Amino acid sequence: MMEDKTEPVKPEKKIFNRLLRLSWQYRAGCIKVIVFQVLLLAFEIFGLALIGVGVDYIKFVATTTISHEMRNSGICSSGNIKYLQEDAHAGIIPYVIPKTPSWPFHIKPPAEWTTIEILIAIAIANIIFALVRYFLTYQCSIAVVKLLQQGIVVDLRSKIYSKLQRLSFRFFDSRTSGTLINRVTGDVQSVRLFIDGVIIQGVVILISIAVYLSYMLMIHVKLTFVCMLAVPFMWVLSAYFSKKLKPAYIKDRDNVDKMILDMVERVQGIHVVKGFARENEELVKLAEDNKSVRDQKWKIFGFVSLFHPLIDMLAQFNVIVLLAYGGYLVIIDELPLGTGLIVFLGLLQRFSGRVNTLAGIVDHLQQSVAAASRVFEILDAPIEIQSPENPVKMERAAGAVSFKGVSFEYNPGERVLDHIDFEIKPGQFVGILGTTGSGKSTLLSLIPRFYDVKMGAVLLDGKDVRKYDVDDLRRQIGIVFQESFLFSNTIASNISFGHPSATRDEVIRAAKIAAVHDFIMTLPQGYDTVIGEAGSDLSGGQKQRLAIARSILLDPPLFLLDDPTASVDPETEKEIFEGIDGAMKGRTTFMVTNRISVLKRSDVVLVMHRGQIIQRGTHDELIKAKGHYRRSAIIQSEFEKSQTDGTVAKETA
Repeated sequence: MMEDKTEPVKPEKKIFNRLLRLSWQYRAGCIKVIVFQVLLLAFEIFGLALIGVGVDYIKFVATTTISHEMRNSGICSSGNIKYLQEDAHAGIIPYVIPKTPSWPFHIKPPAEWTTIEILIAIAIANIIFALVRYFLTYQCSIAVVKLLQQGIVVDLRSKIYSKLQRLSFRFFDSRTSGTLINRVTGDVQSVRLFIDGVIIQGVVILISIAVYLSYMLMIHVKLTFVCMLAVPFMWVLSAYFSKKLKPAYIKDRDNVDKMILDMVERVQGIHVVKGFARENEELVKLAEDNKSVRDQKWKIFGFVSLFHPLIDMLAQFNVIVLLAYGGYLVIIDELPLGTGLIVFLGLLQRFSGRVNTLAGIVDHLQQSVAAASRVFEILDAPIEIQSPENPVKMERAAGAVSFKGVSFEYNPGERVLDHIDFEIKPGQFVGILGTTGSGKSTLLSLIPRFYDVKMGAVLLDGKDVRKYDVDDLRRQIGIVFQESFLFSNTIASNISFGHPSATRDEVIRAAKIAAVHDFIMTLPQGYDTVIGEAGSDLSGGQKQRLAIARSILLDPPLFLLDDPTASVDPETEKEIFEGIDGAMKGRTTFMVTNRISVLKRSDVVLVMHRGQIIQRGTHDELIKAKGHYRRSAIIQSEFEKSQTDGTVAKETA
């Protein structure tokens, strides 16, 4: 049996092919830009040809005048012309016998036109070409902006954001917010460079080089080949620098990610930094991050800065060859001065400029490939939590929840939940008590399918939650996280986030149930007050009550409350539960809390330790049995008693 010797496709080639497919999606816009560039190239050539004609015509008029004077003086008599021509070819004297200039595209001015009229016509034609080029340049710029900033960049960012919305929590657990933000912003712009800085520019350069080369060959074949001697060296340099730049750009992206992450953490943790007087030390760390980014960018800049002068030096070598050999051809009258040497010089400089642009294309290619690998990592990330093809229809859940032999691992071999079994009837209030890291929050996150179990099953109304449509399932559940997040928007918008069409009366009703209405009315704009980023201008209790109002507004059959009273005082806790007691009627409620005063209200208490349920029952049952629940109740009772005694002693004093 023969072995398969097919070599695997390199990652760089896969990314390059992927970028080509991405570019193909925007082929109409790319073609439009390329057409504008080709038209600009055509008018550039026409303008250059007219300049050459103008020079040749001026030379023609001047030499005609000189020749006329020489004939009148007898120098150019018929007997001397032969010797003048021989001397001119030998390089002894200038050849002054007039030669009619060749007009481009065989378009000659009328014979009755004077010299001044012809020169004015050439000048006007150049002005017209310049105006046309201005108009085409403007239209091309508009087309580029529409293609890139209003097309590719917007579409790609939308795709990434849409994909991020559908990825599971597991994806975000392993990546920092700073890295993801940098990919949506900076990396998308770098991917955009592939289309305008590589594809479009590459096609335009190839067309331009072909046109310039063809025109130069039309002018003089031998001169063209002589002036192309340095081009192979330019290609070798381009390949070498391309190989060097790619790893440099990858490292640059990693350094920028780290700098953004550290900056975000320092801004978010500014209270901690100031509280421990660590401002100077953090400035030193930031300086180190900046230095890493700066040093890497200087390294890249050094490569690119070295490449450009080398290419330019080789281009100047071509010009030197042209002036030497081309000048000789002009002297011996084998090459016209204007439409020959001057036009050839313009073509050669533009040709060299296009070749020199290869440095930019190489630079853009490596930038885009490095950034694309990070962008495609998000777009290609598997969507772990998906709705089934034929989901079970669900109008409104009854609220029965069961865990059947559920075990869960965030990382292979590290169990967070171990064989969890319980059944909760509709409308029951379930309190969950446990030590830190016992798996309480993880247990709650399995019900709305923030994560999927690999062993066992989570059931809602007797059916595996994986059989329901994900959106339908989550609409049945009101969630208040341990650390509630609020958006920088009005209070009313935050409460109605899950139900944007809710009326103001419905929003107010939810706020009253959550015992936050009175606080809202003390604000300058009431429900229209815009809160700070992540609710930074609110206390922990205020944010939590707004989050509870947001959850209540959905009128869900299930409540998941992850220690919602952890950040509030006993009086506020009482106010919240006065409202929640009414909201919980007829709804299944799971609440993670360590407060025995809250657990007394529950129908069922689950006591967790190291991923297992070690006790279950009512408060009255568990308080009588030895175990973790009773110890927690005794410790809390003694602590509350000491607090009360201390308060009484202060009041007596």
